Amino acid sequence: MSRHSGDIGALRLSVEVYIVVFTLKLAVFFVTGVMALFAEAFHTLSDILISCFLLVAATWSLKAADRDHMFGHGRAQNVAALVAATLFISFTSYKLYEEAIPRLFTQETATYQNLPLALGTLVVSMVIAAVPFVILMRQKERGSAAKAQFRELINDELGLIAALLGTIFIVMGEPLGDPIATIVVATVIAYGAVGLFRENLSLLVGAAPGPEFMKKLEDAARSVDGVLGIHGMTAEYVGLGEVNAGFHIEVGGGLSLAEADRISTEVHKRVQEATGCRYCVIHVDPAGTCEQAAPAK
Repeated sequence: MSRHSGDIGALRLSVEVYIVVFTLKLAVFFVTGVMALFAEAFHTLSDILISCFLLVAATWSLKAADRDHMFGHGRAQNVAALVAATLFISFTSYKLYEEAIPRLFTQETATYQNLPLALGTLVVSMVIAAVPFVILMRQKERGSAAKAQFRELINDELGLIAALLGTIFIVMGEPLGDPIATIVVATVIAYGAVGLFRENLSLLVGAAPGPEFMKKLEDAARSVDGVLGIHGMTAEYVGLGEVNAGFHIEVGGGLSLAEADRISTEVHKRVQEATGCRYCVIHVDPAGTCEQAAPAK
C-alpha cells in the first residue's frame, strides 16, 4: 500500500472512530454530569470537522501537476494542517478554558451520578482512539495531513487520560479535579496546535531541506564522470518529501552538446536515486566560466 493510500485510509478510519466516540461521550455526559466528558465530547466534535477537512485535503493533494500548479498539489496538506492547528487553538482550546476556569472559583457544588459509567466510557474511548493511532504509527512515512491527524490522536489520548484522572478525583470526593482535568485537556490541545502551526508555516513559506539532504545532492552530482564542479545549489520543499532543486554543473569546455546532455541526464538520474528529489533543474556550464559558489552548509 502506498503512503498516500495509507494516509487516506487512516484519516477515513479516524473520522468514523470520532463519530462513534463523540456520540458515546456526549450521551454519557448527560447521564453523569462530568464536565471533563463534555470537554472531551467538544474536543471530538472539532476532531470530526478537522479530520474531514484533512481527508479532503489529502485526497486533493494527489492531483497531478498542471499549468497552474507546476509542482503538484502537495502543499494542500500543509494548508490543511495549518488550518487544523488554528482550529485546535481558537475553536477547541479557547472554549474549554472558557467553560472550565470559572468552575475553579465557584462555590456551587456540581452534581454527579453514574460515575462508574463515566470511567468506563473514558477507558473505552481510549481503546477505540488507539486503533487509527496504531495504524498511523506503523506507517514509515506520513503526509502532512496524516501527521496532523497523528498529532491530534496523541492529543486525544493525553486528553482522555486527563479526563480519566479528573473523574477519579471526583469519585474520591475532590470535585475540583473535573475543571482542572478540562483545563489540562485544553492545554494539551493548544500545545500540540502551536507546534503543528509552526511546522507547516515553515514549509509553506519555502523551507529548504537540511544540510544532510544538500550534501547527498552534491555528492550524487559530483559522482558522475565529467562533472568538474558544482555551484548555485538551491532547494525547497513543495510537499512532504518532495523537493524542487536546482544547481549548475561544470563540464569540460570542449565537450559536444550531446556529451554535455548525457552528463546532465546521468546527474539527474543519480540525484533522484540518492535523494528522491522529484523536481530537479540542472544547468550545464563550461568549466571556469562561472564563479564557484560556497558549498551548502
